[in-house]
Amino acid sequence: MQNSVCYEKFENYLTNVKKASKNTLSSYLRDIRQLGGYLERYTDSDYADVDESELEAYVNWLRKNGKSVATVSRSIASIKSFYGFLASEGIIDKNPSVKLVPDKTTQKLPQILTSKEVELLLEQPECVDMKGYRDRAMLELLYATGIRVSELISLDVSDVNISAGIIRCRSRGKERAIPLYPAAIRALSEYIEFIRPQMISTPEEKSLFVNVSGERMSRQGFWKIIKSYQTKAGIEKTITPHTLRHSFAAHLLENGADLRSIQEMLGHADISSTQIYSQLVKKQLKDVYNKAHPRA
Repeated sequence: MQNSVCYEKFENYLTNVKKASKNTLSSYLRDIRQLGGYLERYTDSDYADVDESELEAYVNWLRKNGKSVATVSRSIASIKSFYGFLASEGIIDKNPSVKLVPDKTTQKLPQILTSKEVELLLEQPECVDMKGYRDRAMLELLYATGIRVSELISLDVSDVNISAGIIRCRSRGKERAIPLYPAAIRALSEYIEFIRPQMISTPEEKSLFVNVSGERMSRQGFWKIIKSYQTKAGIEKTITPHTLRHSFAAHLLENGADLRSIQEMLGHADISSTQIYSQLVKKQLKDVYNKAHPRA
């Protein structure tokens, strides 16, 4: 079977069956295209007739060409997913990627803010103009729910239930309801009732959070907002769009929430993705112990 046909079938599978995120889709397809280029240049094989030794040679080629451990590991994951799909579809008789093993990596724990740093960040938006009210509502909502920034900017007004104190979040074909704490409810209520009607460009606008043009807030727009408040707060830690999400999960765990509940709120498909926060909390406790214990 031609390479282009295998590629297109895999792309359709990732998009319509697996419902992969844009980032996952982009990286997997890029990895498979790169493999195809290697096979065309250095071998006589196509995707469908490559063997174990050729795939192993390709992985070694990546390493020799200075690719990082993380990049090689991701490429192996892409290849294993690709050939697992081809085998399940009967396009190939034997999966040649079974013996590929990702390089061992040291898992980097996400950086989080302390409770005091979160409070400091949330205090930065000044409710003296429309932008201040909007920004306060956005930051409070992020920390209250732990949703992804992509989910935050995708929210519509209809996804907020102020009276019930919850938001409805949709991601990758699934929906989840997440509760809000009182300060987040107040910030959202004030924004929706008094501020948003003045900011939207047309009465038909569905977006919950809009920019100065009255249209849906972009990821880049929110990134600039959060960086400006980090600078204003004087927080030296690097704050990324995911920092409040990580802090939300770690703080819940510190205060007794169970992993399954946190997994559901975060929208993780696998509990293993949530377990990283257990490692993070344990590391923090160890750091506190080493700093505070007189004999440590």
